[in-house]
Amino acid sequence: MPTFFASDGTQLGYRTIGDGAPLVCIPGGPTDSRYLGDLGGLSAHRRLIVLDLRGTGTSAIPRDTASYRCDRLVEDVEALRDHLGLPRMDLLGHSAGANIATQYVARYPKNLDRLALVGPGTRAVGIEVAGEARRRLAQLRRHEPWFPSAYAALEAIIEGTGGDGEAIAPFFYGRWDPAAQEHHAVGRPSNPEAVALFAADGAFDPDATRAALATCRAPVLLLAGEYDLNSPPRSAAEFAGLFPDAALVVQPGAGHYPWLDDAERFLAATVTFLG
Repeated sequence: MPTFFASDGTQLGYRTIGDGAPLVCIPGGPTDSRYLGDLGGLSAHRRLIVLDLRGTGTSAIPRDTASYRCDRLVEDVEALRDHLGLPRMDLLGHSAGANIATQYVARYPKNLDRLALVGPGTRAVGIEVAGEARRRLAQLRRHEPWFPSAYAALEAIIEGTGGDGEAIAPFFYGRWDPAAQEHHAVGRPSNPEAVALFAADGAFDPDATRAALATCRAPVLLLAGEYDLNSPPRSAAEFAGLFPDAALVVQPGAGHYPWLDDAERFLAATVTFLG
């Protein structure tokens, strides 16, 4: 796999999949970017350049682990753009990766052409998801055989009484079938320190980020799954309202990984937007 060096000397890796105009992709987690796959076949339309965040996948563990903080990861994206020789780029961020992408736009607006945020995390802009919103979405799945145990775990997490994070995994997929279960196993974070320090004190400045996004000239797509407890459609809609030129797509029957739940619908939205 190709590599490059971040501004602090950390060696970072990335994958290149497909042909065509480049699309830089930032995974969530922080976890190994393999869970993105080729984004449901998007590599047939664009050349995907998928970054492994520091300390995950093929990227090295940094000497300064404080650099796992979300706002500091922005500079790794800029180093990748410079390494690729792209004057401007199209950028896609998934889940927690959307927080990195959003802060990148706020810091380097002139280096962006288009921005796609899929199942976007919203901490960078200060949008909180209430427990009741998660309950309402979860109830849409009440006829699923796994629902009782998963909902009990969700309630415990919302109430702060404990709860098993693994038990709520079915809520993140449109179908909790063998393919979803395998995908979940592959996508589990393997670097707990990177996860713990991602949102450390100072990682987010929502007021400043919102102010910067209000002047963003790039077209933006926010794509949310109908069932996504992590990034509910209502939160994505509020997020979209922070940009001057943003479109919101809610994919029916999808969870947090819409390209896995229905690749055809996912591609219809993303390819049309990206051109």
